[in-house]
Amino acid sequence: MGFRRGLALLVAATFFMEIVDATIIAPAAPLMAADLGVRSVDVNVTITAYVLTLGVLIPISGWLTGRFGARRVFATALILFTLSSLACALAPNLVLLTTARVVQGVGGAMMVPVGRLVVLRATPKKDLVKAVAYLTWPALLAPVVAPVAGGLLAQYASWRWIFVINLPLGIAALAVAWAIVPDLRAERPAPFDRVGFGWVAVGTAALVVALEVLGSGFGPGTAVALVVAVVGLGSATRHLLRTPNPLLDLRILRIATYRITAATGSVYRGVITAIPFVLPLLFQLGFGWTPARAGLVVIALFVGNVGIKPATTPLMRRFGIRTVLLASILIGAAGLVGLAFVRAGTPLPVLLALLLVSGISRSTGFTAYNSVAFADVDEPLMNHANTLLSTLQELGAGLGVAIGALLIRAGGLVTSDAPGPFRVALALLAVLLAIPLAAAIRLPHNAGNAVTGRESRRG
Repeated sequence: MGFRRGLALLVAATFFMEIVDATIIAPAAPLMAADLGVRSVDVNVTITAYVLTLGVLIPISGWLTGRFGARRVFATALILFTLSSLACALAPNLVLLTTARVVQGVGGAMMVPVGRLVVLRATPKKDLVKAVAYLTWPALLAPVVAPVAGGLLAQYASWRWIFVINLPLGIAALAVAWAIVPDLRAERPAPFDRVGFGWVAVGTAALVVALEVLGSGFGPGTAVALVVAVVGLGSATRHLLRTPNPLLDLRILRIATYRITAATGSVYRGVITAIPFVLPLLFQLGFGWTPARAGLVVIALFVGNVGIKPATTPLMRRFGIRTVLLASILIGAAGLVGLAFVRAGTPLPVLLALLLVSGISRSTGFTAYNSVAFADVDEPLMNHANTLLSTLQELGAGLGVAIGALLIRAGGLVTSDAPGPFRVALALLAVLLAIPLAAAIRLPHNAGNAVTGRESRRG
């Protein structure tokens, strides 16, 4: 069986919906608060509830797929996500809105990992890079577009339209899913690892809470959450390595090409997720721009993401994944340093060029990481590999926003001018890229050649 483009597009569309709903509320929070009669800061609970549900429930998506079948789980997730979006749009108060967001998180936690697993298992190794290219664009596009769309919808229509737009998308995706998603399932489903799920849930929930409050400063609540996260995840690791049928098989981390994406690749994801968070704040609070102008300028990141996409696979086939990854990290770091030096009077073409280059490096780096992740993973381990990576990527994205907020606060301690904290944050984000850079340098030169076809080209 060859590459199934329709299946990859379907999963990419649901991935886009899930990421958008994780990031679209923040710019609309003030108007939502006024309509619901609460403070703007109180609306953040809807974001936390959604992300928390995703983080806790993604680890069981692999087991559910093996037990009930991919088509049934994926379709059920789409139904939950769509109906809960309607409930969000109709919610008369914050309590019901938050409850609906939890249900939406349940759907998202099943929808994306199961969909990606189906694509990975249905795609031959030789076509894996092509499939990954389809699955990568939502993670690049959504964090850039969602804040702009959220602000515009809330200002010129109603914040409720943020959720209404999911309805036709969800209904269409459900109709297509039932027709084309294969009913993959395990021949002999393993028993559910209740102990493993308990420890993973406690540790992940505590880590999500810590990341959410970290942006407001490091206080006693953050310290307690981090301690619980360390204990929970440490206990989970010990259990998962010892039990014969673990919820997540951590032994998959022995594969070097997978480990680099799961570990330092999550750091890279966190850094590039922080960029669309920091830049609009720099433009609005630092330069005094309007939200609309700031949002439209940041769209240049998206142009770079999409513009380079057709060349990403040929680049990896020509130069190898390691070289593309190293170049992406170095160019991305240089772009961050350049953005740290922009001023309100910087010529617009120069600023747009910096954003364009940053978007290009984001796209190639993301695709390289996701391509090399499954290059050496055999089909029997694909379920565990996909579930673990989905969990780590979700936490990495949350870490990016939290670290971005924390670095802005740190910048405020060393500079008093309005743009200063944001410039410091951008420069420190560039420094953080040294972590994935060091790991990428240690990658073998032929890493991922099995999925790019580079060996056959050179042979």
